Amino acid sequence: MAIATKSRTQSEKPVWFITGCSTGFGRQIATHVLELGYPTVVTSRDPDDISDLADLGDALVLELDVTDRKQAEAAVKAAEDHFGRIDVLVNNAGIGYFAAVEESDEDEVRKMFDVNVFGLCRMIHVVLPGMRERRQGFIVNLSSIAGLRSFPALGYYNSTKFAVEGLSEALWQEVEPLGIKVMLVEPSGFRTDWAGRSANETEYPIADYADTADKNIRQLRAASGNQAGDPVRAAEAIVQAVESLYPPHRLLLGNDAYDGAIAKLDELRAEFIEWETVSRGADFPEAHVQEA
Repeated sequence: MAIATKSRTQSEKPVWFITGCSTGFGRQIATHVLELGYPTVVTSRDPDDISDLADLGDALVLELDVTDRKQAEAAVKAAEDHFGRIDVLVNNAGIGYFAAVEESDEDEVRKMFDVNVFGLCRMIHVVLPGMRERRQGFIVNLSSIAGLRSFPALGYYNSTKFAVEGLSEALWQEVEPLGIKVMLVEPSGFRTDWAGRSANETEYPIADYADTADKNIRQLRAASGNQAGDPVRAAEAIVQAVESLYPPHRLLLGNDAYDGAIAKLDELRAEFIEWETVSRGADFPEAHVQEA
């Protein structure tokens, strides 16, 4: 299927702002848009990790920890002062944590929520005023197939991505009338270092979860670096979707993501239909007024 895309002149090049550019999707998206000639704000907690991206094009390299409100505000102000505006915000920064729900350490869970959920929300809060003023903009929130269906050992990671899904769905209903688009990106396994380096795991495993949570952790670790997903193609797909005339609200990336999402829809439909009578029977009976 051909996807219609918007055309831009040289003077209309979109300004991209991307969080978490040191590795993975963030680095690949930044690389791609810089190679397209787009002015790009490239951010990381350690600017030294992304200094090489400045050689690829019109890049503004900034330090940004999305859990720090003052840094977020300073980075957005620097971007707007330098480029005049932010057209596309990519909320990519995120971390993982592997543990059965019962095994999970509360401090690790809170740390993950602070990055994956509240950090993403913080960036939306500081970027939206400029987009609303111009009545134009695009917010890309990196979710996951784990934001649509859950897996053992990922319960709390799932919950961060489910939160991003719910927030984004409300957000696009609020801001699309103002000319601002919102898109969720839902990848399956890609060859980033998420499962190999950026996800901690429980220090106190429980033997009863050896065949569920622990088994999945070992599989995730073993597959790291050999996943089917290509981050370069993912970056190209994200830009293609952003630039289409009719961008999706949800962009699945990878065969496993697509198949997993369709399977989840089928599972939900089958169970809903099976329990339809009970579900519908929970309302007050309709009042039947007899005609005199």
